[in-house]
Amino acid sequence: MKVVVILSGGPDSATVAYHAKSQGDDMYAITFDYGQIASKETAHARIIAEKLGVSHKIVDLSSLRDVFGKATALMNETIPMPSEFKPVIIVPFRNAIFLSIAVAYAASIGAAKVLYGAHGSDAPHYPDCREQFYRAFQTAARLGTETQIEIDAPFHQMKKSEILTLGAKLGVPYEITWSCYLNRDLHCGVCESCLNRKKAFADIKLDDPTVYEK
Repeated sequence: MKVVVILSGGPDSATVAYHAKSQGDDMYAITFDYGQIASKETAHARIIAEKLGVSHKIVDLSSLRDVFGKATALMNETIPMPSEFKPVIIVPFRNAIFLSIAVAYAASIGAAKVLYGAHGSDAPHYPDCREQFYRAFQTAARLGTETQIEIDAPFHQMKKSEILTLGAKLGVPYEITWSCYLNRDLHCGVCESCLNRKKAFADIKLDDPTVYEK
């Protein structure tokens, strides 16, 4: 099956990509530079796609920083970066924007499915990571393309630690993934995303290959 995978460069989307490969899918990866502080995400996504040997597009949406950059710490360096979840780390409607472009890409290449890395640990906080959201979005995508395209978050019922367990079995090279909300040489180790990454590895007692500043 021909599929489009939204590849952010992080461990969740990397596991989605490796899972699609394990299913024998003909995969096309797409990554978005949306003006985020952590621009290293796109570089790591490129490395992952190269390792998988799949087609990879990076879409420049950096002008979105002017649209909603003032609202989120992920795009505005003047907003303190929290070490626990706070609404300030939400990028409004981000997944809807990404999915819209991914659907257009899928329609243009005749792909039957779009996959993204939303999961159960994100669902309580992020509305566009919930199953009811992407199911509704699928309805709109089918109406807008006159296809039976499918949108799926295959890990929507799984915790982040469970995704890492699966990824370890699939051989996901987590050392080349990027989670940090900052753009330093190493993961900072103290932002909300770094702490979630640390906790997920610790919960399943899986060796964390990440090098952190702290």
